[in-house]
Amino acid sequence: MSEILHGIWAGISGASVWEQVATGLGLLGVTLMIRQNVWTFPVGLVQVAIFGWVCFEGRLYSETALQVMFFAALAYGWVHWTRGRDAAHPLPVTWLSPQARLAWGAGTLALWLGWGTLMHRVGADLAYADAFVFAVSVASQWLQARKQLENWIGWMVANAVAIGVFWTKGYYWFAVLYAVFGLMAVAGFRAWRRTMREAAP
Repeated sequence: MSEILHGIWAGISGASVWEQVATGLGLLGVTLMIRQNVWTFPVGLVQVAIFGWVCFEGRLYSETALQVMFFAALAYGWVHWTRGRDAAHPLPVTWLSPQARLAWGAGTLALWLGWGTLMHRVGADLAYADAFVFAVSVASQWLQARKQLENWIGWMVANAVAIGVFWTKGYYWFAVLYAVFGLMAVAGFRAWRRTMREAAP
């Protein structure tokens, strides 16, 4: 047990500066997202660039590709949230229709299996577990960019699996970060649902 604790402490204390910076920016970005603050987007763009590089060096290729996708989705979200809108008329929070929810679920499953198979063939570490995080996060990020409330449910699931992926790889800062992200996803769901209810006629 002492050897395990020693290894964990060594991983935390020996984490690179970039891992620590990405962790801090990640927490700031999600906090801003919960508050529906548009500054979440520039902060997020910097965070995912740093995070992606750290994951690439650790051969977590699905996580690396995920950060590239996040970068694109954040840029899209920035435009989508602000185009033709102001503080008095923000983009509203909505639920997906039942048909759209089913389509998103099927698409996410297909992406997971397809991407996991590809990552397994190229020799990525934790190919299918990492691909699951990738697929659910892709779906969640695009839902978030469009202010669909289901995004937070997706983040709860993705974050839970990501904790295990990063812990297994020895990225303890990132594992703790995703544990906090999981709690923040619950807070985000509640906050956005409250916003939606308050806006209802």
